[in-house]
Amino acid sequence: MTTADFNYHLPEKLIAQQPVEPRDSARLLMYNRKDNSITDKHFYDLADILQKGDILVVNNTKVLPARIYGKKATGANIEFLLHKRINDTDWESLCSPAKRVKKGDIFTFSEKLTGEIIEVGENGERKIRFTFKGVFEEILVEIGEMPLPHYIKEKLTNPDRYQTVYASVGGSAAAPTAGLHFTPELMDKLRAKGVEFVEVLLHVGLGTFLPVKVDNVKDHKMHSEYFEMPEDAAAKINKAKKEGRRVIAVGTTAVRVLESASDENGILTPSSGETDIFIYPPYKYKAVDALITNFHLPESTLIMLVAALLGREETLKIYKHAVDSEYRFFSFGDACLFL
Repeated sequence: MTTADFNYHLPEKLIAQQPVEPRDSARLLMYNRKDNSITDKHFYDLADILQKGDILVVNNTKVLPARIYGKKATGANIEFLLHKRINDTDWESLCSPAKRVKKGDIFTFSEKLTGEIIEVGENGERKIRFTFKGVFEEILVEIGEMPLPHYIKEKLTNPDRYQTVYASVGGSAAAPTAGLHFTPELMDKLRAKGVEFVEVLLHVGLGTFLPVKVDNVKDHKMHSEYFEMPEDAAAKINKAKKEGRRVIAVGTTAVRVLESASDENGILTPSSGETDIFIYPPYKYKAVDALITNFHLPESTLIMLVAALLGREETLKIYKHAVDSEYRFFSFGDACLFL
């Protein structure tokens, strides 16, 4: 199977530059795998679509304002994009212009924050060790910017719109965007109907946006991301599976957690660590029964993940319908529900 097998035509005008208001007014493409039917809805219709007993598995990661600017002693200004935390002081980052950032260089970001380059990698990657006064995350909030994807050209006026309403654990370089459509009111309606929310964690790295550069899909090296499947979450999901209730992943990041923590029978084990799981056809899902997600880039690992659930041809058919119907695409775009 080749990377080109997952390509599709997308007019640039359909790439959403701003989120809609309110959050749950986004459109929702509902696809039923039993009869291959497509129905055009809105996200707020979830309260009518989902059933009592359904489990919605959400990723409670919080995006850090991880784009920061540092100055060398020479006066050179360098942009840093922090994309993966290694420990309390060290981060992997991308720098621009990278050629001006060498091992041993020291940068000043603010009166409270300095950093030293301790390792130089390829493709602009640098490992930086920070020295700071106070709480690191609070300093980032003071000096940092939200690391919006490259295809979003417009400035985001409200940074909270790039966070889910249930985000609580800081550590991501990008938002789990399927969850951006939920409002507290919609969540209350779903709970009142008997739908249960279960939280897991996966810190989204910039590998999410990296293109697949190999022709053969099997040759692609997947990025790794930190995840947690808490004991109470595993117990609730296992109970639902045993009772025949649906486990619905909210976003591809929730899928990665569920499938990483699952055995061949779909039973989850409490766990944490790095996952580099790569889901593409003919992968067979073990723990996930249904999926809520946004529309993904052509030839990306994320559209491959969707194709593993629906089949490649059906996925491309669905995407053609979305393009023809002028759905809004990518991070601030509309949503899909695959049942």
